[in-house]
Amino acid sequence: MSLELIISEIYKTYNGNPILRDCSFAFAAGRTYALQGPNGSGKSTLFRLLALLEPPDGGRVEYREDGRVLAHDLTLRRRFTLVLPGTGIFNATVWQNVAFGLQIRGFGKAAIRDRVEAALTAVGLATKKQQRASELSSGETKRLGIARAMVINPEILMLDEPTANIDPANTAIIEEIILTMKRQRLATQLLITHDPAQAERLGDELLWLKNGKLTAA
Repeated sequence: MSLELIISEIYKTYNGNPILRDCSFAFAAGRTYALQGPNGSGKSTLFRLLALLEPPDGGRVEYREDGRVLAHDLTLRRRFTLVLPGTGIFNATVWQNVAFGLQIRGFGKAAIRDRVEAALTAVGLATKKQQRASELSSGETKRLGIARAMVINPEILMLDEPTANIDPANTAIIEEIILTMKRQRLATQLLITHDPAQAERLGDELLWLKNGKLTAA
C-alpha cells in the first residue's frame, strides 16, 4: 500500500459562505484517522472533496505514489472509495449488491465469488447473501455498504458516520470491522464520527474540524 493523500490549503464555499478554510493535511498510508467536529462544520463536504466528487474552490487535493502526483482519472478513483451515511442499495440480492463493483471492473466469476464470500463473511452477512437487500435492517444495510467497499480492496476507505442511527449490536460489528482493517493495515481509513469515545477506540490519529479549519485533536 503506497497511495498517499495530501490536501493543501483547501478552500470551499457554498452560496458565498465559507465552509472550509485553508485546510492542509497529509494522510499517511495505512493509518486510521477519526474526524470529529460540530454539525455543519464541513466534515462531509471535506470527504466529498477527498473522494473527488466535487472540486475545491481553492487549494489542491493530491494523491501521490512514490513521490508522483497522480492524475484524477478512473484508474485512481478505483483505488479508493467513500461510504456515505445513506447507503444506496440496488433492487437485488445482497450478493448481487456486493458483486456489482467487481463485475463492472471485469473480474472473472471465480474471483468475484471468492471476494464476495470474503467480504460478506467479514461483515457478518454471509447467511443473508440470497436475501433481497431491501429487506435488511438499517444496521445490516450499513454493513452491506461497507462490504461493497471492502470487496474492491480500496487502498483508502472513507466512512462518513458509519454507525450513525443504528443499534449497539450493529455498531459493535462495524467497529470490529474497522479495527480488523486497522490491525491488518488493509487500507488507510478515514472516518467521521460524532462519538469522542468511538474516535479514541478506532483512530490512530484524531482530527478536528471547526470554523472551517482542520487540526490534529
